[in-house]
Amino acid sequence: MLQVKLLVSGGMVAPSMKVRAIKSFASRLVLAACLGGTSWSAAWAAPIPLASATIADINAAFIGGSLTSEQLVAMYLARIEAYDKQGPKINAVITLNPKALEIAKALDAERKAKGPRSPLHGIPVMLKDNFDTVDLPTTGGSIMLEGSLPPDDAFMVKRLRDAGAIILAKVNLSEFASGGAMSSLGGQTLNPHDLTRTPSGSSGGTGAAIAADYAPLGLGTDTGGSIRGPSTSNGIVGLKPTHGLLSRDGIIPLALSFDTGGPMARSVYDIAVSLGLMTGVDTADAATQKSKGKFHKEYTQFLKKNALKGARIGIARDFLGADEEVDWVIEAALNTMRAQGATIVDVRYPKWLLDVKTEFYSAVRYPEFAAQIGDYLATTKPQYPKNITELIARADSFHALRADGAGPNPRRWNLMKRELASGKLDDYRYTSVHDQGLPLVRTTLESIISANKLDAIVYPTSPRRPALLAAPTGGAAEATQSATNFANLSGFPDLIVPAGFTGDDLPVGISFFGTAFSEPKLLALGYSFEQASQAIRVPVNTPAKSGEVIGAP
Repeated sequence: MLQVKLLVSGGMVAPSMKVRAIKSFASRLVLAACLGGTSWSAAWAAPIPLASATIADINAAFIGGSLTSEQLVAMYLARIEAYDKQGPKINAVITLNPKALEIAKALDAERKAKGPRSPLHGIPVMLKDNFDTVDLPTTGGSIMLEGSLPPDDAFMVKRLRDAGAIILAKVNLSEFASGGAMSSLGGQTLNPHDLTRTPSGSSGGTGAAIAADYAPLGLGTDTGGSIRGPSTSNGIVGLKPTHGLLSRDGIIPLALSFDTGGPMARSVYDIAVSLGLMTGVDTADAATQKSKGKFHKEYTQFLKKNALKGARIGIARDFLGADEEVDWVIEAALNTMRAQGATIVDVRYPKWLLDVKTEFYSAVRYPEFAAQIGDYLATTKPQYPKNITELIARADSFHALRADGAGPNPRRWNLMKRELASGKLDDYRYTSVHDQGLPLVRTTLESIISANKLDAIVYPTSPRRPALLAAPTGGAAEATQSATNFANLSGFPDLIVPAGFTGDDLPVGISFFGTAFSEPKLLALGYSFEQASQAIRVPVNTPAKSGEVIGAP
């Protein structure tokens, strides 16, 4: 135990890692001590598969000397090489960081000399390609922004780099973060669980990359469900945070009233450990003022296996009934929660709330993009379009596929014309919903939770299994059935945790939805459910490769 104390107090482990972050490592040192001073390698008796390793497990291996960041990055690069542009051709990556191994080597040297900066020191991260990166192009997936280098990093990206994280790649998305997981620059991303099914948008590249285990952590953005749809369709964990918890500075906007970035990973722990490193009030994003006094720098402290015991969980039954196999998985998840000591309460939303959801969303989302994209485009170099009108004009000049697969994206480009025609931000169609409708939605959802004395509301993140890529999409019934954009209309947080699989082996996610800045409670409940259910698996199309283990001697 003396060894554990020395490692923690001597700077080998950042204070923010807490005992939870090193418990795996500590238990092995205790075992080593009991064996009479056996070496670390002997104490590490059960190597962990790369796809199952949390960031805590990776850090334990770093500390124990059985793994370096350079080796870790090499393993992930090998997976990308095997699965992204060949093999199943998942096609999630737009730009690889050519200096990733060099950065990892430097971070290994820094760790050896000074200790780690944080639990993310030397950890590779995948970024949706609408986060500004000063050293890698930021395109929004659009051929109109191909090669665009921003003037600086997005706030969240800078926080990650300051913590020692490695930006491994920029990944594909729905073009300008709207629509299916397809873009004019990146093409179509595939779902690693079933190559004929959608990985969902708009953070589909991040979702597919994390599911395929290209990295342990990724960032997506969410305006109407764009972290949560890909999380459930790819069978991973994702968090749409409270509006204002994380800065949007340096993220290509879709609609700032709803936009937020957020983490996507393979475990609730990895979501929690990364979240606190990115919070904080940012003078460049006024929305973060709402988080003052409400954010935390360490969210793993809230993770408790027994958090469901005594909890009151509402099941929003309005969002069941579209797919009997999805419903079965959700009912099984509710039984798991009951077995953990939770009380399950049936909840129904008012009919008027269900009826106005899609109209309220579009009334704000469309005109905001038309106005706000120009502010972002003003930061790009002179050769790029400067407003939505110029984007549309440039799009009209692309008519055929290039040799590299880039080419027209008619669905998204037609949508830009509707966005342009949707009115300005002083139009009554916008102001009436933004100023009166959104507060009404927020108050109603707060009242539902309060009146039922709920800790959270759960619902199927997607009411149906992932759609076939060849199937028609975007039907009115499907948009009405989904509950995801209630979290955007209200600004409330929503945590997605894998819940199980349909009979054809497609993942189903369950959402834990709560009031503003209730991330600690949602993470606790989601962690408790995750530990009880263990409903995540390696996608069949991107299996583990030989030697992919963490902690091997």
